Amino acid sequence: MQKRKLGNTGLEVSAIGLGCMGISMSYGQPLAKADGIQLIRAAFERGITFFDTAEVYGPFTNEDVVGEALLPIRDQVVIATKFGIDIAGTGSSGMDSRPEHIRAVAEASLKRLRTDRIDLFYQHRVDPNVPMEDVAGTVKELIREGKVKHFGLSEAGVRNIRRAHAVQPVAALQSEYSLWWREPEEAILPTLEELGIGFVPFSPLGKGFLTGAIDANTTFDSSDFRNTVPRFAQEARKANQAIVDLLAQIAAAKKATPAQVALAWLLAQKPWIVPIPGTTKLHRLDENIGAAAIELTEEDLRQIQTAVSAIAVQGARYSPQQEARIDR
Repeated sequence: MQKRKLGNTGLEVSAIGLGCMGISMSYGQPLAKADGIQLIRAAFERGITFFDTAEVYGPFTNEDVVGEALLPIRDQVVIATKFGIDIAGTGSSGMDSRPEHIRAVAEASLKRLRTDRIDLFYQHRVDPNVPMEDVAGTVKELIREGKVKHFGLSEAGVRNIRRAHAVQPVAALQSEYSLWWREPEEAILPTLEELGIGFVPFSPLGKGFLTGAIDANTTFDSSDFRNTVPRFAQEARKANQAIVDLLAQIAAAKKATPAQVALAWLLAQKPWIVPIPGTTKLHRLDENIGAAAIELTEEDLRQIQTAVSAIAVQGARYSPQQEARIDR
């Protein structure tokens, strides 16, 4: 697989990474540990070198799976994990990026990941109670100590990206971006380009919707968080089917799948964009990896732009409670 560099930091990763959250939570029943390890190792064998996890995934169990899976090939991969969620539930905001907590999370994550360094350490969400300068300064100290290699942010707004970057260069921002969530194009992408920061889109396949495997009649497991997402309400899915139909038309001409076109579109936006689709199925992993070989022409991209611009996506991407935690 081709490689890409995340911004100006020299952090080189596979053009498509693997989001590992779904192995342990959120999308129905988690995989057995052995199956999760097998999937992650299969991804590496197919060229993926960028693996994304977080302490809150599980919580804790996902880092353990990722760490065990990658231990034999640790020096050949890039591991990203995250801090900043108040897992203990002791605060009022749901966040905890106090410097002492960041340090505690780093030490615990290093143990679960079975490694001596975290390649990319993201603040999972902006903490309204801790100045961004304190957060960036703490990660800067961890970088000096060799425990962390690169600093990242997730779902941060322009103001906090700039504040963080002024203290410790930010290697990457991770936020949602796909053909059905294009808000980052307004202010985030220009800021990242200006500052030389890479972009790692999560949910690049619209939490599975853009694959074409979900329609208005799909039912989800009771443990699947999409049951709480307004964009996945039945009426919204019915309205949003137009995007999938468009992708299917383009995919047929390319002898590809809708998911592959959706990922290829993201890759075509900027050379420093690295999507991290997640899956628990080997055939979906192969499908996602195949997107890296698909070339969309300027005409293809114009066609997609024109068609998608005419479609009004229905439904919020998060519940009101979750939306309140997003930095703007």
